[in-house]
Amino acid sequence: MSDKESEIRQAFRDQARFCRGLGSELTADILDTVAEKIDRSSETGRRLLGWDGDPRSNADNVTLRLAGGLHALARAEKDAALTAAYRGDGPVGPAVEQALIAHDDELVQWLDLPPQTNEVGRAAAVMAGLLVAADRYPLPIDILELGASAGLVLDLNRYRYDLGGVETGEPTSPLLLAPKWQGRAPPASKVDIITQSGVDRSPIYLSTPEAAERLVAYIWPDQPERIDRAEKAIRLARAFTPPVVAGEAADWTEQRLAQPQAEGVLRILYHTIAFQYFPEEQKQRIRAAVEQAAAEASAERPLGWLSLETNPETGAIELRLKLWPAGEGLHLANTHPHLNWVSWLL
Repeated sequence: MSDKESEIRQAFRDQARFCRGLGSELTADILDTVAEKIDRSSETGRRLLGWDGDPRSNADNVTLRLAGGLHALARAEKDAALTAAYRGDGPVGPAVEQALIAHDDELVQWLDLPPQTNEVGRAAAVMAGLLVAADRYPLPIDILELGASAGLVLDLNRYRYDLGGVETGEPTSPLLLAPKWQGRAPPASKVDIITQSGVDRSPIYLSTPEAAERLVAYIWPDQPERIDRAEKAIRLARAFTPPVVAGEAADWTEQRLAQPQAEGVLRILYHTIAFQYFPEEQKQRIRAAVEQAAAEASAERPLGWLSLETNPETGAIELRLKLWPAGEGLHLANTHPHLNWVSWLL
């Protein structure tokens, strides 16, 4: 076995261990099966085992590419044994092993694009950050999202929230986001989003059933609450289309922050588990664009930068907010990756 092949198999085992640590035993078993059974008898196997790149990298993430393809097959009921196994009605290992051969033509196509889960639960973290920003600057808000994917987080004002006992958002929404809360509640301020826009290198437009199914397929099959959230958010997005455009994050940030900011409006740039995927050159340009805009911020035209990202040193998912003109930097919370819980620090 070549070093590259060993690396690929180990990437699947490592992702399985991560999933198991988050309580997703079925997903872990699926990935462990691939690690053991994938071979070069299929085009999918040949592409995987000869992958030109780092299989563990955020950009490649080949384990979740294939996991998405297998989940899509099961959801579409194209393989009876696989569908039954995903429902818990049969052994998953043999079903996955057989599907890798029987559905090679479909599965290999899932290796062409990186996964996009667009986790809806993260909107709760963004809303909590906006509550703090609005408490500091009680003004209408213009939000700008980097790495917006299908715009399900960008549509955050279409959802209702219970954030440590603070209820906010759209009170009639069918989608409630209420993560388990530790610590004090965020301020019960008024969040008035008047404009919203986002950018993604490869946006997912949800006007077709195929696009919506692709998005849901990337969610781990043994996390039905996440699937339910996504399906509700997708239905809302079809009624209230999130304004997401295709483009590079740095180009878009420079252009948007250079546009005149209306007096009496708080502008917030934000991203959730996206910044780590950007090339370093893009990150530097985004930081520079924010610094330039921050230098021009005032009490009448304040600026905020809100981020929910992994701390590379500790592995913690940190919610952070910086506000100008004060230049105040706040570590608001640590959270679960999918926002099952929030540990509020403020």
